[in-house]
Formats: sequence, C-alpha cells, structure tokens
Amino acid sequence: MNLEQCENIVEVAKIGSLTKAAQNRHITLSAISQSITLLEAELGVTLFTRSRGLRAVPTAEGQAIIVKANEVLMKVNELKTEAQIFSNTLSGHLRIATIPGPMHLLVKVISGFKEDFPNVKIEIFEKGPKEILDNVLHKEMDIGLMVWPEGMPEKHQGFMFEGLMEGEIVVGVHPNSPLALYTVITHEQLVGQTLVLYDDHYILDYVKRYLSNDGPVNILFVSNNTRAIENAVAEGLAITIGLDYSFSKTSEVMHSVMKTIELRYPDSHTKHFGSVVPAGKHASQIARRFINRLKYEFEQIK
Repeated sequence: MNLEQCENIVEVAKIGSLTKAAQNRHITLSAISQSITLLEAELGVTLFTRSRGLRAVPTAEGQAIIVKANEVLMKVNELKTEAQIFSNTLSGHLRIATIPGPMHLLVKVISGFKEDFPNVKIEIFEKGPKEILDNVLHKEMDIGLMVWPEGMPEKHQGFMFEGLMEGEIVVGVHPNSPLALYTVITHEQLVGQTLVLYDDHYILDYVKRYLSNDGPVNILFVSNNTRAIENAVAEGLAITIGLDYSFSKTSEVMHSVMKTIELRYPDSHTKHFGSVVPAGKHASQIARRFINRLKYEFEQIK
C-alpha cells in the first residue's frame, strides 16, 4: 500500500465515480482501476462495489479502510506543513573549517543550502587537519571537513568522523609533459621533478617519506591557493601531487592544462574525506542538514 493508492481510494469514495476520480487525479481510468484492484488484492478485501456507468460505492470494509487512508493523508499533509515551517525559519550561524583541496566541491552545496535557508549565515575557513580538530574540539567550528588520519578510529576521544567520500593520491601534470604518456606513475619517477604542493598533511608526508630519501626535493612552493598551483602546472613550471577529488573539476579549460595520473607507491590506499564534529554531542540541526546535503552531492560524484 502506498500514498498514491490511498489518494485514489479517498478520491473515488468522495466522488463516487471512477471516471471523475481519474480526471481529478489527472491519471487514466485504467490506471486508477488497476491501482484499486491491486490494493484490494494486497489487503484481501473488496473496497468498492462497482456498477454500470463506472459508479463505485464503498463496501463496509472499504469504508473503514478509506477512513484510515484519509487519516494517513491528513498526517502526511501535517508533516509537510511542519517541515515547510521549519525550513522557512531555520536560522543561525554555520562555521565550517576545511582542508584546501575540496573547496570547489562545496560551492554548489553552499549555494543550494543558502537558497533554501537564507537566514543561515555561513562562514568557511581553509585550515590544516590539526587546526581543524582543535577548532572543532573547542567549538570554534561547527563542522570540520578533512581527510581522517590513518590509524585513528572514527570514534576518537573528542571527535566523531563521518566519511563522505573516498580519494586516491594522483599526480597532476601538463598534457605536454613526458609523464603525461603514462597511465600510472611510481614515486621513483617523481625524483628530480619540480613540485608545487598543496599545504596538506598527507601530501607533505608523502613527499617526506618517499621522495626525500633520494636526495633534496625540488619544491617550487607550497600553498593552499589552488589557483596558484594550477597556474604553475599550466605553464609547465612544475607538477603537483594531490587527492583526486581536488582535481575533479569539469571545466574543459582545466582538462586542457592539467592531466591527472594514478600514483602508485608501497602503501598506497584509499583516503577517507569526511566531516568531523565533537564526539558525544549531536551536531546542530543546521550542521546536520548541511552534512546531509554534502553526502548527497558527493554520492553524485562517485
């Protein structure tokens, strides 16, 4: 039994005619007739006595069920009204701290959220993982968005992590770079390359663990300014390393100046990007709604 069937039997009972009820519901006569027949089969009772001219009169059993169906529809309408009131009155302050890479993925979510809840003031700050955890712990931020540290349980003392998206480390090169000919790159191939890097714990840790052992690493600069990094790669001045979702822009211009290639190294594995809120405390209604929007949006990217 579904809401559409409830609406159909309530309308037929009110009008007393399958034909007119179908017209009012903007569906075909056969559709409303089949809907009622299927419901009768499911419930094991006859809901209407049908006569010539497609008149329909509720049976005694049908009348009792139609009363209940009408009550269900009234409750659904009350629910919708309540939700609408809540949506229109949701207000407050949402402070988000995020690592630099996924900033461009947040724009669409923020825009839609602000359109639905204009009375919510949103502030976003780009920060490193350690600062994000500290800010959330001390309630200076409502939500932290970051890659969860390896080996740390999701229910850590002081924090609760909820995964939103998985990512892999990739190399970003100019399409004319010799490295662009490869589909997979190993860390040995990066030795001697000029690098521009996101100011990100995981990327800097990778460089320290796998590249510095082979001699000095040639780093042009480290920054959380994504445009500066993209420009350096676009001009052929350097290559970059980052999580794949940091480069998941759809712009044709972006694809024409940077190619991303899988990076393979000894302990390469999936990185989990997600939200951080204080452990043992429920996120505010505003924060929870925003996280749910993020989950939906990131599901579309997969």
